[in-house]
Amino acid sequence: MECTVTWTGNAGTRSGMGFIAETGSGHVLAMDGAPDAVRPENGGQNLAPRPMETVLAGTGGCTAYDVVLILKRGRHDVRGCSVKLTSERAQTDPKVFTKIHMQFTVTGRGIPAAAVERAIAMSHEKYCSASIMLGKTAQITMDFEIVEG
Repeated sequence: MECTVTWTGNAGTRSGMGFIAETGSGHVLAMDGAPDAVRPENGGQNLAPRPMETVLAGTGGCTAYDVVLILKRGRHDVRGCSVKLTSERAQTDPKVFTKIHMQFTVTGRGIPAAAVERAIAMSHEKYCSASIMLGKTAQITMDFEIVEG
């Protein structure tokens, strides 16, 4: 896996702290820094997610992918899955994630709670590289609800 991240701030773009990531699979992701009122030249324009937001989003995508795949392989009638991640970060540099809570909402027909609980646990303990990696610095908690439909 590879990715090239390029600073766009020196190219006359709106944000002095913008970055474009080009992934090995040929996709592009924009990132930007937060505005800095004290030193505007060091801040972004809030035109795209912050880099750490993309880490959190990637972790949500990784675990939701696992949960859907595990439920589908179990022949459950899964029709939707979302996960809301809320986090806390260290106050000082490096501002690593210290707490992450994942709230899953799984929609489907007749999906047993035990199947969802198992899928989430399998993702967290075995398959989701991102959450397993972040679990080295952050306390990760999970909860879920099932919506019939």
